[in-house]
Amino acid sequence: MSTAGASPQQDRRTQSGAPVQDVGHSEAKPKPIITGESQAQGIAKFAQRTTYEDLTPERRERLKVSVLDSLACAVNALGAPPTVACVEQAKQFGGSDARCTLIGGGKANVVYAAATNTALVRYVDLMDSYLGRVDLCHPSDNVGAVLAACEHAGRSGKEFLTALAVAYQVESELTANAPFMEDGFDLTTQLSFSIAAGAAKALQLDETKTAAAVEICGDVIPLLVVRTTPISQWKGLNSSQAALSSMNGVFLASRGVTGPKYVIEGPNGLAHALGKSIQIDWDNVKLDCFDRLALKTYNTAIPAQSAVFCTIELHKAHPFDPADIVSIEANVFQDAYDFTGGGRFGPKHDVHTKEDADHSLPYLIAVALLDGDVQPAQLAVSRIEKRDVQDLLLKVTVRPDDALTARYPADLASRVTVRLKSGESFTQQITDFPGAPARPFAWNEIDAKFDKLTATNATAKSCQKIKDAVRSLEIIQISDLMKMLGDLRG
Repeated sequence: MSTAGASPQQDRRTQSGAPVQDVGHSEAKPKPIITGESQAQGIAKFAQRTTYEDLTPERRERLKVSVLDSLACAVNALGAPPTVACVEQAKQFGGSDARCTLIGGGKANVVYAAATNTALVRYVDLMDSYLGRVDLCHPSDNVGAVLAACEHAGRSGKEFLTALAVAYQVESELTANAPFMEDGFDLTTQLSFSIAAGAAKALQLDETKTAAAVEICGDVIPLLVVRTTPISQWKGLNSSQAALSSMNGVFLASRGVTGPKYVIEGPNGLAHALGKSIQIDWDNVKLDCFDRLALKTYNTAIPAQSAVFCTIELHKAHPFDPADIVSIEANVFQDAYDFTGGGRFGPKHDVHTKEDADHSLPYLIAVALLDGDVQPAQLAVSRIEKRDVQDLLLKVTVRPDDALTARYPADLASRVTVRLKSGESFTQQITDFPGAPARPFAWNEIDAKFDKLTATNATAKSCQKIKDAVRSLEIIQISDLMKMLGDLRG
């Protein structure tokens, strides 16, 4: 088992002690490339050639569902102290050319609007995820920045969807091709590249300036320490910092500022830092990341979704009294263990804040058994500190399972066993959860999630307007949608 202080090699061990398959990672640093077309230029060409028609109807709908999902998260986050701080900063420092809408009300310039709306989308940790072979990312981290760029430039909903699709694909492509977290870089490392590509597309920058934007923004590298116990509020805001710096970089590129051409593959570039060659054939990249996109049913990290769902399904099948529980064992794939079970990112039984709770499987399983759900209400400090859940979480043991790890990410399987004082035991195993790539949300499901998350911060009338607007993005202007998001009580 890995520990918070283990080396990267030790971290890549399964329960049996065998190494997890290393997807192309090597101890030898890749040879720098300083000639020919760069990866940044490849991204720029991809952004330039991508059109709305490149999105198949099915993937177009999945993208719109993700947009509505992201906006639900943003509205729910209004009033949380860290997001209030972001809004206050935007209003104080983002006043120059304040033509972009802040979700929930107010205006700021495009840079601060991008950062603030990104914080709102991200903070509650209920947004979408792309599952790569080794790493994952949250493509919805791009939504706030691309919305701001499109509102700033007066773009249509169709142009917004095209620019956002570019951003989603760039972030996902990098996630699929490089093990960022293995070497201590946060899963938002890829975000700077994708925001640059998506915002440049929204602003209709030419290929040269788009490449410069990617090059400049790619020089912003966050550290994985943000997800290590003890987890701070910054975990929910570091993508906002990427949006702030990236939008600044995109606009500098639009004014002719150049960046390091070989920011990915050059000497001391990203590939050198990772110790792995990154050579993506951008000429043949398609808008297909939506096939591996997962949306969250429960308010926790995506690797924990299946274990929470498994727990709830077990309790539905066997409605015992949680007070009779002696022990709970959860067997999960390695990423679920590392993120939320006590593996690479530290112990998970000392839980007192939202940030502790949403990345602690012991807490999540305990509260799921007690409450039958895990939503923002289950992550309130008043709920976290109650004796029933604090006592029950200490009875939860999480273990990585080699067989389940081997099936990931094609299957997101978990197994939960509960033992009672009577001597009875119950076991449940599932392979995925509602919102997983194999079980994407239908419109009625995302509508229900949207209504649940927005109920306290918006009127039913405003919510319906927003849902209708997102479904009709092809025929409206982004300014129309942003006006609704700025007037949630209207």
